[in-house]
Amino acid sequence: MITREQIPAVLDHPVYDAQGRKIGDAKHVFLDDATHQPDWVSVRTGLFGTSESFVPIHDATMVEDHLEVPYPKDRVKDAPNVDVDAGGHLSEAEEHRLYEHYGIAWDEAWQQANQPGQGGWAHTGTDTGTRTGADTGTGGYVDTGAAGGGARARSSGDEAMTRSEEEMHVGVERRETGRARLRKYVVTEEQQQTVPVRHEEVRVEREPITEADRDRALSGPDISESEHEVTLHEERPVVETEAVPVERVRLTSEEHTDQETVAGEVRKERIETEGVDEDDRRL
Repeated sequence: MITREQIPAVLDHPVYDAQGRKIGDAKHVFLDDATHQPDWVSVRTGLFGTSESFVPIHDATMVEDHLEVPYPKDRVKDAPNVDVDAGGHLSEAEEHRLYEHYGIAWDEAWQQANQPGQGGWAHTGTDTGTRTGADTGTGGYVDTGAAGGGARARSSGDEAMTRSEEEMHVGVERRETGRARLRKYVVTEEQQQTVPVRHEEVRVEREPITEADRDRALSGPDISESEHEVTLHEERPVVETEAVPVERVRLTSEEHTDQETVAGEVRKERIETEGVDEDDRRL
């Protein structure tokens, strides 16, 4: 059984059926005037929570952070639409319809609710089960009589619905794609050049003695031995190497800009209305 102290934990929190299926979120809690204990809870159901169904709360339980009621989800969603007047009252006829829908004995419920120190009703369902959920929020609750008695309403919270959508922001990130380096090493190449080289060869020349040089030729002994030596020369190619600078090499980087198209998914909320004329829709 839900107590008045648990009402803040019920409002705007999920409501599950006995099979662990989420029905919707609790919107208001209605109190019995005779016992001042929670009697009904209105649950927002339907697309985007546009519908509101009444569910008996007497045999409901809080399971962690959600409310669990002993009725199937379909029965709650099919509950008859009832009107609450400006003072937060449920008429006797409206409550009678709800009792019949949930299989609650009307006479027994009325008698128990109006007995001193008593409150509640008898129901015919036997469904049980648990499910955990997570949600937070605050809201209001409305006091009402079990058989159409006086009531007072207290409610808080914004009745408007906020529609949000995601925006895609595209940026760039700089990452390393590779490295380049300079490395100097030595290779040996064979080169050929043709250069002229000279060498000396012996050639014998014979001259006849003439009157002009007879005296010089007869200046020595008549018969004698002698030697005359001639030194021969030749040139050979000589290879020398010299290291000379020929160029300077460095690495530089330059930026190029390309155009790339990226794609992503963004989610957008859409709001639909139920029970509103087409001409009155402004969403």
